[in-house]
Amino acid sequence: MNKLITKEIFKEDPYKKNCISKIINIGNNWVELDETIFYAEGGGQLGDTGIIKTQNKEITIENTIRENNSIKHITSSKIDIGIGSTVDCIIDWERRYKLMKMHTCLHLLCSIIDAKVTGGSVTDDKGRLDFNLDFKPNKEDLKIKLNNLIQGNYEVSYSWISEKELDENPNLVKTMSVAPPRRNGTIRMVRIGDNIDYQPCGGTHVKHTSEIGSVNITKVENKGKLNKRVVVSFL
Repeated sequence: MNKLITKEIFKEDPYKKNCISKIINIGNNWVELDETIFYAEGGGQLGDTGIIKTQNKEITIENTIRENNSIKHITSSKIDIGIGSTVDCIIDWERRYKLMKMHTCLHLLCSIIDAKVTGGSVTDDKGRLDFNLDFKPNKEDLKIKLNNLIQGNYEVSYSWISEKELDENPNLVKTMSVAPPRRNGTIRMVRIGDNIDYQPCGGTHVKHTSEIGSVNITKVENKGKLNKRVVVSFL
């Protein structure tokens, strides 16, 4: 079995739209690359789509997933190029950028609602978070606060802490249903502003909150005694 681990370029540079990679493993409908800009589905965020190109072939990537600690690029057809081949990777940037904006928006929502997150999803047109709450937050109040934070143009930055540091500070984890991604003994942290939001996350984000644009709170739903769902969409 191939032991090479894919370098995850999207973690350091989510704005990178293409890269040159080598194929390190092949299945019936997937490929693994030595490095990739394709985000692998996880943490509620959809996997990236796009294409990989050789000199005379273009292959559609329908999804990107993480399986057994490997990143698999799901292809639209069987691959007939060999391991070691060089390919040009190109993501569907318009879709990715929307995912980045919505994921960052949901982090801002976390900063407004003081409760643990029990579930969520990030798509390219809307996002949702479920909160461990016994009351429904006011929809209009959430909308005003969320858009004010977006317009504040806060910087989004990344840092890394050790697993030990995270274990000693469990309140940094805001999700109850999804464990923070642990890679090589370190945890990637996402910070918005100086003290707006700070939590573990492996997803892709914009550089400044103003990039998100105006949003709407489309629903605040009661999904159980201690489960309230907030749905956000772009305006």
